[in-house]
Amino acid sequence: MELERLTTEARNPASEQIDRLEPLEIVRLMNAEDAAVAGAVGLVAEPIAAAIRVIADRLRSGGRLVYVGAGTSGRLGVLDASECPPTFNTRPGQVVGLIAGGRDALTRPIEGAEDSTDAALRDLQQIELSQRDVLVGIATSGRTPYVLGALDYANQIGAFTIGLSCNRDNQLTPLVRLAIVPVVGPEVISGSTRLKAGTATKLVLNMLSTGAMVLLGKTYGNLMVDLQATNQKLADRSRRIVRALTGLSDQQADERLIQARGDVKTAVVMASRSVSLATAEQLLRAAGGQLRVALELPVESTVQPPDSNTPGESVEALLLAVDGGGTKTIACLASREAEGFVELARGTAGPSNPQAVGWDVARTNLDRAIAAAFQAASLAPGRVASACLAIAGAGRPEDQQRLEQWAHREKLAHRTLVTHDAMAVLAAADPQAVGVALISGTGSIAFGRNRQGDTGRSGGWGHLIGDEGSGWVIARQALSAAARAFDRRGPKTELTTAFCEALDVHNPEQLLRKVYQHQSDRVLLARLTPVVQQVAADGDAVASEILDTAAADLAAMVHSLLERLKLDPTTGVLAMAGGTLIHGELLRQRFLSRLSLASSPFQHVVTVADPVLGAAALAYRTSLSDA
Repeated sequence: MELERLTTEARNPASEQIDRLEPLEIVRLMNAEDAAVAGAVGLVAEPIAAAIRVIADRLRSGGRLVYVGAGTSGRLGVLDASECPPTFNTRPGQVVGLIAGGRDALTRPIEGAEDSTDAALRDLQQIELSQRDVLVGIATSGRTPYVLGALDYANQIGAFTIGLSCNRDNQLTPLVRLAIVPVVGPEVISGSTRLKAGTATKLVLNMLSTGAMVLLGKTYGNLMVDLQATNQKLADRSRRIVRALTGLSDQQADERLIQARGDVKTAVVMASRSVSLATAEQLLRAAGGQLRVALELPVESTVQPPDSNTPGESVEALLLAVDGGGTKTIACLASREAEGFVELARGTAGPSNPQAVGWDVARTNLDRAIAAAFQAASLAPGRVASACLAIAGAGRPEDQQRLEQWAHREKLAHRTLVTHDAMAVLAAADPQAVGVALISGTGSIAFGRNRQGDTGRSGGWGHLIGDEGSGWVIARQALSAAARAFDRRGPKTELTTAFCEALDVHNPEQLLRKVYQHQSDRVLLARLTPVVQQVAADGDAVASEILDTAAADLAAMVHSLLERLKLDPTTGVLAMAGGTLIHGELLRQRFLSRLSLASSPFQHVVTVADPVLGAAALAYRTSLSDA
């Protein structure tokens, strides 16, 4: 992509006459432009959160966080890395900052340094980058050769790659496993990316390092408890923290710190639990360094029971089931028995619908949920006998193939079945998986399967052109009706007042601002659906009509499958799932009433509150082909 076509290189209409302005006018202009930066970063909150989790996991496993950049981007990476040891007591080399041109480039430009991919290779080989590390390539333009070369090498050796750019059309995104792209628009001075783009970069890097350190137990609340008193200022801070968390006097806090060899967390555990230095250190080890957990663990937990699972225990005979949706991801580990399966442990993470959150975030949350399940089972991750990934947004062959390739690379299981979440819902309701599954949560979809094995789907086209009858669509239509009522171009409704109360605002103007602050968070807005149902139950005609429309849409989706697959409702099952249906009794009743008008009523109607068990049943069935 040519440089002149980049957003950050474009001319900003607001500052075209900046050379004619007085100093105060320049300040106000720049301040107004800077005000948009935080919003741009907020729009990429999900990939930032996913990156924090990956970084924390890699650091916990002995890996490093490595920043790579050139110019302003490189300086900001080096700055963030250099601030981690004094702030969070990170070990030397745990967070590394590399800048094109080396240390000299921190204070003066090094001609041609950013254009050298060979230099990036040499720099990474010098620090012995490994597959355990996370490499964050920082390039505002998204096209810096030094950064692109670093990412290419990191991918070759298996390190986790993250790209940070401020231009949507960039060359980083195709190279990395996770992309963070806050688009801040043209700079006040065209091409001067040390301004808004630099501010956005600094904000993101602050979040990455701080968020990861919080997950690693470097804080207790907002106190920096993982520090060593290496100077008088830090000694005073250590004393204040111990005093604040234990109620000790200054003298008593100093005594505990001396006993704890200056370690704040150890001193707090010793004082709060009335235990010895050795026991306090064991509690912190058992808690993974998390002070809050160490303060709650029973002292007995410092002794490993003889029959506990060990990280090396075999997982070859286990099953793995994953239910991934637009709101959350649940992973379930189960043992394979003669007559079925027995659940062992679960792990949860954020959404993994790739069409809603993107493939990078989806894969990261799949990783998180699966890792959490293994951790809950006290097992080291490994290849299981069979796995079922039932993922919303993965109903098309090309999407399923992409997930299958990911599962193969991750060595997830000997046999892996990839399907969409509706198949798991149907399997949870009927062992033969014959009938119709209807999901209405943040999104919506209907899926059917007849006794001949023919399948079909209806809906599931996503929030831009589909998702009829979902929580997202119900909330969106209700918010629109509330706005029309306030403008007096629509019928009166209690929805306006109810939404203001639910979102803790005082008037429709504040309601509007709050909604648009979260316009990209469909999950949050979908959670307004219970408000609509309650207002409808109280007799509001507008809310009632919105629910009627949703019920009719859902009934039409199911009816179309009955006709297409020639399914007999009197013998098949109707499985309903998703928070909007499960927790929305009024919508559920209206949907069933609408459906009965269009076809014979189902004899078997089941609400499926735990679809991951259906995925486990599918994983078990898949494992039988190995027998």
